[in-house]
Formats: sequence, structure tokens, C-alpha cells
Amino acid sequence: MAWWRGLLSFGTFLPPFQMFSWVVFFRQGQVDPAAHTIKSHGATLARNHARDWFILLLLVVIEVVLYVIHPFYRFVGRDMMEDLKYPLKGNTVPIWAVPLYAILLPVAVSLLFYMRRRDVYDLHNSILGLLFAVLITAVLTDAIKNAVGRPRPDFFWRCFPDGVEVYDKWGGVVCHGKPSEIKEGHKSFPSGHTSWSFAGLGFLSLYLSGKIKAFDRKGHVAKLCIVFLPLLAASLVGISRVDDYWHHWEDVFTGGLLGLVVATFCYMQFFPAPYSNDGWGSYAYFRAMEETRANANVNRDSPVVQAMEDRVMNQVPRRNGDALAPFSYHSPTLEAMELGHK
Repeated sequence: MAWWRGLLSFGTFLPPFQMFSWVVFFRQGQVDPAAHTIKSHGATLARNHARDWFILLLLVVIEVVLYVIHPFYRFVGRDMMEDLKYPLKGNTVPIWAVPLYAILLPVAVSLLFYMRRRDVYDLHNSILGLLFAVLITAVLTDAIKNAVGRPRPDFFWRCFPDGVEVYDKWGGVVCHGKPSEIKEGHKSFPSGHTSWSFAGLGFLSLYLSGKIKAFDRKGHVAKLCIVFLPLLAASLVGISRVDDYWHHWEDVFTGGLLGLVVATFCYMQFFPAPYSNDGWGSYAYFRAMEETRANANVNRDSPVVQAMEDRVMNQVPRRNGDALAPFSYHSPTLEAMELGHK
């Protein structure tokens, strides 16, 4: 452990944000008898949530159907074209990149926490909650897109790629562009890039705020930089959609709000609120601890019980009497369980 003490000594000369990174990602957790790993509890946990995973597959099928079908082709008249003549550009953030930062990045963060704590409940529920947040948001977004059929800001050049305008006797457009581009031209509201971004990165922001105990009332404002970073990335994705003339600002605002609301609901299904004293763990983790204590029959000398107590009560190293590290495993829920057996 000499290398770890040296790292802490070196960390005193680092800014708080860098010091936090050292503590989170380089301090290795010890695997104890009370650890809930993929090998020991993964199969049982997956079976218990089999219906949830089935619903996820159903959401994938629904999303594919919504993407394939045609949206409502809303009437677009000659006078409406003045606001729809923005240049037809490519995507600053390509579609293939959205799952990378909205799904794979949060999953990678969950895996890092699993490597440290060996808590399969946290890993499973964070991934399940994330996928639900993204897929529910995707289904809602595309369903609204198809129902509304709002033209994009660059609709003119999708409809008339040669610049020659053609209208029917009612003054409605008669498009002669590529059918695929015309179809996409009627999917402006709300923004899919933005809603996916805020669903995935918003979930990640909530997850990190709970893990680092950002709202522990100790005034470590630097933790908020970690919380706001995913939200900033999602906001920049939304801004790029307006800059590329693929969406109106109302589309981006609504998409971001939709994704963030769905992410919050899905997160709260599996984890306490980030400002809660129990926000660092999942509901399933605390239930597993209760069951383990009950099965141990209040045997204070049991190695499993002792390992649980060490895991919950141990604090990360302190400096100048102030708890710097984000992982504080003291929990009112587990403390109440402890008192109940004394």
C-alpha cells in the first residue's frame, strides 16, 4: 500500500478536481465476502428482471417501426417557405455517434464503478435504467415526430433541390427531391439528437451525482463540475442541431426537456435521489444487505456480516480532518438495520 500513500501525498499538490479523479479511478476496492459480483449474483439478478429486458426488446422493435414509417406530411404553403430556406448541411454530430456517447459512455462509467466496488446490483440497475431512459425517450420522440410532421429549417432545399419551386392549386408544395430527404424533412419536432443526448447523459449526470455525493452539504463545489459536464455535452449537441439548420430552437428545447424528464423517472426507479444520504447505492443493494443480515441470523462473528460492516462504515482517507473522497458508505438505512440488532 506504499504506492497508494505516495499517490495521496502527491495528490495534495493537485487541484481538487484532479485529486478527485485520482481517488475515484485509481483507488482499487477490495473484493470481500459480502461483495455482489456478476459471477455470484448476476444470473439471479438477470432472471428477476427478465420481464424488464423483454420490454426493452419490445421498445427496440417499436422504435424501428416508428423510424421506418412515414411521418405526417404537413401542409407547407408558398408563404411558409421564407422560414424554411436555410442551407442543406450535414450533421456536425453524426447519427452513428449518438449511441456512443449516450449509451456506451455511461455504461463504461458504470463498469468503472463496478470494478471498484464489485456491486452487480449497481452495474445491472444503472445499465437497465439507462437503456430504459434512452429507449423510452426514442419511442416518445419518434412518435411525436411522425404525428406532428413539422418541416425542418432546410425543407426548401429538400423539397426543391434545383431551386425550382412547384406548387399545387392550393398553394402547397409539390416536392421533386429525394423521397428519403423529403421524409426526413418532416421530422423536425422534437430533436432526436437532443432528446437522446439528455436521456443518456442526463442519466449519467444523476448517477455520478449520487456516487460522488455531490449534495452532501459539505460545500465541495468542485463536485458539481462532474455533475454538469455531461449536461454541457448534451447541450452542445442540441446547439449543433440548430447550427446545422436541422432543427428550430423549439425542437431542441423540447427534446432536451423530454430526455431529461424521462432520465430522471428511470433513474429514480432504481436509485434514491442524489441528495439522499443513501444516494450512493441502489435500492436493490440495500435490500440485499437486509436479506444477508437476516440470513446471517444476527451472528456478529460471521465473516460475511463483518465484511458488510467494514464495507459500509469504512471511510476513504481524510486530509486535514475533512472527508475529501466521494465514497462515503455510511447509510442511515443500514445504520437503522444495525441498531435494530443491538
